[in-house]
Amino acid sequence: MHRSAPRLSRILACAAVPLMLVAVGCSSDSGSGSGAEGKKNAGSSSSGTGSTEPKKPAVEPAKFTDLPDACTSIAKKTIAELVPEAKKKGGTAGRSSDLSVRGSCSWNGLDDKGVKGSQYRWLDVAFTRFGSDQSLGSGAARATEDYTKQITKEKASEGAQKVAAVAAPGIGDEATAITYSLNKTDEDFENATIVARTGNVVVTLTYNGAGYAGAKTPSAADILKDAQKAAKEAVAAVGATAGSGSAEATPPAGDAKKTPSAGEPEDDGKKDDKKASAKATAKS
Repeated sequence: MHRSAPRLSRILACAAVPLMLVAVGCSSDSGSGSGAEGKKNAGSSSSGTGSTEPKKPAVEPAKFTDLPDACTSIAKKTIAELVPEAKKKGGTAGRSSDLSVRGSCSWNGLDDKGVKGSQYRWLDVAFTRFGSDQSLGSGAARATEDYTKQITKEKASEGAQKVAAVAAPGIGDEATAITYSLNKTDEDFENATIVARTGNVVVTLTYNGAGYAGAKTPSAADILKDAQKAAKEAVAAVGATAGSGSAEATPPAGDAKKTPSAGEPEDDGKKDDKKASAKATAKS
């Protein structure tokens, strides 16, 4: 009875060894598998979190970084032809807080021919430059948007009759001529506005005229022809005078403000300035 007890203990101890080995083996397999898979999964996870969104491409630099002097953008000879007896030969400059962003100038005059009547003419040129901005877009794209807005605005001019808009090739990168008739101060006016874009600059030129004291109203064809001639000079002045290169970011430019609207002849320069302020307020 005493001999069988130690023997039984040895048998039970030997039987327990395989069970322990099996447990260790399972534990080892689980660890090695989770390690391999863990490294693989960790690699996939790290590669996924490490990816970043691609950066947006830089906008195209603006072509022009400055504007010409609006009052010298059209040749003196042309002014003399289009606005006979202009009150101010050098023009009346419009107000601007930054002449490198926007500028304008206007001329008006009454050619008095006595009993044969008088001819009144008014000419205005306005420039608006748009800089390139990463958040707003390139200067050219912004100018194109404003170009479209200016055409829409001119076509909706108050009191305009027989409005027509046609392409004006050969003036800048793109241009549109808007023509219409207008009765004002009991006189019939013929009006032609050329809206053109060259690079990142929008040029808006308006020319109109009327006959007073029995004089004939100028023909719409002649007014349009003269307006196109002046517009070509104004657009050429942008390329010849304004700086070229990469423009610095500029704040969004508003619509070009025009100086005095077409109307009856004025007696002095002070009335010119008064009308300029009124037109600028109405157009803004």
